Amino acid sequence: MHARIKIITAMLIFGSIGAIVRNIHLSSSEIAFLRGVIGSIFLIGVSFFLSQGPSYKSIKKNILLLSLSGAALGINWIFLFQAYQYTSIANATLSYYFAPIIVIVLAPLILKEKLTPGRVVCVFAAMFGLFLIVKVGNGNLNYSYQHATGIIYGLLAAIFYAGVILMNKFIKNLSDFETTLVQLISAVLVLLPYVALKNGFSFSGVNSKSVILILIVGIIHTGFAYFLYFTAIRDLKGQTIAVLSYLDPISAMIIAAVFLGESMGFIQAIGGMLILGSTFLSEKLGT
Repeated sequence: MHARIKIITAMLIFGSIGAIVRNIHLSSSEIAFLRGVIGSIFLIGVSFFLSQGPSYKSIKKNILLLSLSGAALGINWIFLFQAYQYTSIANATLSYYFAPIIVIVLAPLILKEKLTPGRVVCVFAAMFGLFLIVKVGNGNLNYSYQHATGIIYGLLAAIFYAGVILMNKFIKNLSDFETTLVQLISAVLVLLPYVALKNGFSFSGVNSKSVILILIVGIIHTGFAYFLYFTAIRDLKGQTIAVLSYLDPISAMIIAAVFLGESMGFIQAIGGMLILGSTFLSEKLGT
């Protein structure tokens, strides 16, 4: 499969996860835990099939960062799945896509990168876009949603995902595939005691439909999509990856509109364009 087709497929799969998770009758922590378990098993199987076992020596050298980033990945999933429960897929996705902006703000402190005037403008434009979404979201007539709460969860997910991005910058001598595999396993180990203490592994809301959907999330949205993504990025330029990555939020909003009947007002659309446009421009300025 061509690298572009791989990453486009991965982005479209990622974009559909909100609609799937919305129909799984389990807590966000249970979904995140099962996603990590199933995704890890899938990628371990792939690594053995392709004879691409991880370098244990390199893992040992990076174990602290891998553990911390894996924990951040698992917590990020919990907050993102919570966001899907409290607000629209569009609001959750757009607030989650604030992660690159958070990286830009923290990069001068952590990575010692220069914060250029153009990127400062992008940060403020994205913040204004988020303000438009929050303001309109709170005025939405769909009282089944608590939009402000959902957007806060989305932003918390973005903060932890930004942490994963920043920590990955310091991981050495491991491929993206190896890093992701170890992070998934670390996420499972961190979520294990949390789920045990909170839910006791009761999985009380599980039914045949939820079992099928959680298998889809674990195998397709995690194992398969991550495999496609990380085997594609090594053959593509960074700017190409950045552009194609926007298929994720765009497809998420289209799927939510078509299959869940969610709509986005004009002001929200402007806010979303500001966030996505600012993220894209900031990435372009960084190349």
